[in-house]
Amino acid sequence: MIVKNEEASLPACLRSVKDVVDEMVVLDTGSTDHTLEIAQEFGAKVHHFEWCNDFSVARNHALKYVQGDWILVLDADEVLLPEIIPSLKQAIKSDRHILINLLRQEVGASQSPYSLVSRLFRHHPDICFSRPYHALVDDSVAQLVQREPQWQVGYLPDLAMLHYGYQPGAIASRNKLAKAQAAMEGFLATHPTDPYVCSKLGGLYIQIGKLSQAIELLERGLKASPQADTAVMYELHYHLGNAYTEEQNFAQAMQHYQAAIQQPILPKLKLDAYNNLGNLLKAVGDLTSAKMAYETALQIDPSFAIGYYNLGMTLKAMGLLGDALTAYRKAIDLNPNYADAYQNLGVVLMKTGDVFGSLAAFRQAIALHQQQNPTEAQRLIQGLQEMGFQV
Repeated sequence: MIVKNEEASLPACLRSVKDVVDEMVVLDTGSTDHTLEIAQEFGAKVHHFEWCNDFSVARNHALKYVQGDWILVLDADEVLLPEIIPSLKQAIKSDRHILINLLRQEVGASQSPYSLVSRLFRHHPDICFSRPYHALVDDSVAQLVQREPQWQVGYLPDLAMLHYGYQPGAIASRNKLAKAQAAMEGFLATHPTDPYVCSKLGGLYIQIGKLSQAIELLERGLKASPQADTAVMYELHYHLGNAYTEEQNFAQAMQHYQAAIQQPILPKLKLDAYNNLGNLLKAVGDLTSAKMAYETALQIDPSFAIGYYNLGMTLKAMGLLGDALTAYRKAIDLNPNYADAYQNLGVVLMKTGDVFGSLAAFRQAIALHQQQNPTEAQRLIQGLQEMGFQV
């Protein structure tokens, strides 16, 4: 791993691997907190590197200190799940595997709750990281497999890692978006048709409201390499779906979400495409198709709380109030802090005549909104008071 000022998250990360790996190599790029002491307390070998605004250069420097036959790469805001360890150990016994992709959950992410990351690979002299941001070994692995076709790239379908870096507070505190934009725009200047950077930078442009630039870049990525890696093709289509949705071009958005869903990738990676397609179908009044999209997402991942919430909204619109109640309660079971689910649960309970249960749900929604969105809490209180209820 490479680190800088990670004292808050590093203990959980190293604790998750300390009894699994043979060595821990930590490359520090200028910490001023207690990161180094924490790493040393866990028995890590700590080395130093002067930061040069290029993640791949730093990660390749860290590789120089590795002694083992297989390399697991983690960031300080990630943890390895203990349940995956037997599968991980079994996978590296293969004589054919050169790289094993791992399924990662993006905790707190507003989009795409899962990703497949190339973080477990054989210690081979021809494997190195590339790209200044979103540094990965995939480019060098692809070249190696082309030269030496006996190697295979595999993946583990079960959840392997949790990533906490996409929580809003973490992004804001590290100014991640600005750093990512600068690094990727620099790479794009010399690789203007690279599908991967078109996808990543296009997705970032959507986040910061540059929709026309996002669409141009994402379309460029599709045209440049129609036979690109299926995961990259998924992201290009998925981000275009998001961009066209923002532009209210629902027909184009649906086409791209459907193209994303058609990509032969791990089903869990498609959750947000199904969810966003469901949202569009609901918005244009095709409630039956929206219901099917949400139900497909929930078949893929029964722990997808927002899928249950959106299914509840659709069922409510269809007049299926009992089923809507079940969906909202499932969303709340999975996410007890789901204010909107409590609020809509209150609405449906009121419609079914359960005033006592409705007010209890509304009170819970107000309490949660007061922590997360005080304006909505006040609006809900005012609405209930206008109906004659005291909360």
